[in-house]
Amino acid sequence: MRDLGKRNVLGVLVDAVDREAAVEKVVRAARQRKSLQVTALAVHGVMTGNRDILQRNRLNRFDLVLPDGQPVRWALNVLHRTKLGSSVRGTDVTIGVLAAAEREGLAVLFYGSRRETLDRMVARVEQKFPDLQVAGSKPSLFRAIDEKTQATIADELRDSGAEIIFVGLGCPRQETFVHAMSERVGVPMIAVGAAFDYLAGTLLEPPILLRRWGLEWAWRLLLEPRRLWRRYLLLNPAYLGLLTLQALGVYRPAAPARGAAGIGRLDA
Repeated sequence: MRDLGKRNVLGVLVDAVDREAAVEKVVRAARQRKSLQVTALAVHGVMTGNRDILQRNRLNRFDLVLPDGQPVRWALNVLHRTKLGSSVRGTDVTIGVLAAAEREGLAVLFYGSRRETLDRMVARVEQKFPDLQVAGSKPSLFRAIDEKTQATIADELRDSGAEIIFVGLGCPRQETFVHAMSERVGVPMIAVGAAFDYLAGTLLEPPILLRRWGLEWAWRLLLEPRRLWRRYLLLNPAYLGLLTLQALGVYRPAAPARGAAGIGRLDA
């Protein structure tokens, strides 16, 4: 296991950690019934934090910010000489945590996406992990929620019996949701991005070679060009440019202290 702590990537504190260490931290917190805020950031997630100070404050309060995708791993290795051997994809962490939860007898819950996606995913997950305790699944409301609704959702999650909660709302909604709910619910909450779609089989996994070469984004763009073209064709060059400037010492992004951060609009 490898866990070198947090490192500054464009102002966002990303953990130089491998999948095994990440899974172990989640399972340990679940056993101890402690809250733990976890997310896996690819380029889009890092750039969202870089450009939005409120989102950066939230991310820098997370307990674990995983390098999801080779470009973020490369950033850690180039900027901070971490020598990480592989990225930590949200889908891979999800599978690792599910396997550990099955062994440990820890109940899990899935929050987000649509009901049909959740049902497909849960059926496939239960087939792969037959002894896994699934405490439930709750689809996204796809709207902003007020304080009363927040309290209701927090109560439902807390009373579900889940000891680990996976959240799939898309970036940055899922990080805002985890940030707002984690302390109220009191168990590990993991923002996992497109993992629900991959596990449900509604989104095809990219070939291994594309993942190794850092081209998972190109695969996603091929599958969903209308939705994702702006994200990848505009943000990726900006990311590489800022990363180069940070490596040269020309750009020195401040990582805000891990103090209080506002919530702003909350979607669920």
